[in-house]
Amino acid sequence: MTSKILANGIIRSLGILLGIFLLSYFLYAIQSVIIYIIIAGILSLIARPIILFLRRKLKFPNTIAVVFTMILMLGLLTGLIAMFIPLITEQGKSLSLLEVDKLQENVQQIFNQTTDYFSSKGIDVLGELKNVDFASQFKEIPNLLNYVLGTVGSLSVGLFSVLFISFFFMKDSQLLKKGVMAIIPNGTEGRFSKSLETINDLLSRYFIGLLFQITILFILYTVILLIFNIDNAVVIAFLCALLNLIPYIGPMIGAVLMFVLSMISNIGLDFQTEILSTSLWILFWYLIAQIIDNFASQPLIFSKTTKSHPLEIFLIIIIGGLLFGIVGMITAIPMYTALKVILKEFLSDNKIVKSLTKDI
Repeated sequence: MTSKILANGIIRSLGILLGIFLLSYFLYAIQSVIIYIIIAGILSLIARPIILFLRRKLKFPNTIAVVFTMILMLGLLTGLIAMFIPLITEQGKSLSLLEVDKLQENVQQIFNQTTDYFSSKGIDVLGELKNVDFASQFKEIPNLLNYVLGTVGSLSVGLFSVLFISFFFMKDSQLLKKGVMAIIPNGTEGRFSKSLETINDLLSRYFIGLLFQITILFILYTVILLIFNIDNAVVIAFLCALLNLIPYIGPMIGAVLMFVLSMISNIGLDFQTEILSTSLWILFWYLIAQIIDNFASQPLIFSKTTKSHPLEIFLIIIIGGLLFGIVGMITAIPMYTALKVILKEFLSDNKIVKSLTKDI
């Protein structure tokens, strides 16, 4: 091997590394745009059945069907915001989110009642927590609110971008497909095209099923909270239902949130007979709702939409969480479904692939 060949090999390797670095930096720099495209793609998948219904059953022209679908989705979003803003405002007042001193007083009151209750039972588990400086913890709340208000402008730009991209994805269902087809190797276009159609169908049904799952949980949570006369039950139920979009971790966060908010809602009543007992009953029925979701809603949605076994889904979500955290847990099922479809198309003779994709 001559020095010239060796030098060319080194230069080529450095060029490849530099190209990978520049590509990675470019993707990092435009990560917001990538997120907009992903969200727009998900919205177009959710809207796809509606557009097809309008075009095939009601004979709407494609553009009018897309515009009508977007107006419908924006109307639903506007309705949700209009319904929840007064409730959120009232809940914010009751929780004293804008009054740090009042919030500190409420939480300190709950803490003192909890400590007194366990002390009356001869349990001093919370004794070491009496000196906790709650004031320092709540001083950050105004800063958090200022940060949230500061991001409103960015969210407005993001919303416009998502709507703009979604319109063209819905109007030309082949647009995203054409972009993918442009970067795949020659000779595989037909097989990739078939895979993308299958992926679109499965993911459209998956996201719609996910909406039904969240709706069912929202109804169950609302009924539970209304039975126990918890203030702003609809807001709390809606927040806890949305948290279920995060597999496994979300429901646990929702349980803590519902338990704490139900206790704060009953501030001023007797701790042992009212606050604690009511919150424990709410937590019990919350767990019952989760059991219904885990053993009825979720298996039905996953088996019908992703064509995967519940144990298979469980392992994939865990692996996604270990590799990429919460984002990995949320995106694990859609990514795994797409991967299964592609593997079936290109490695259909493989024994493992054949076993995993037999229902697709």
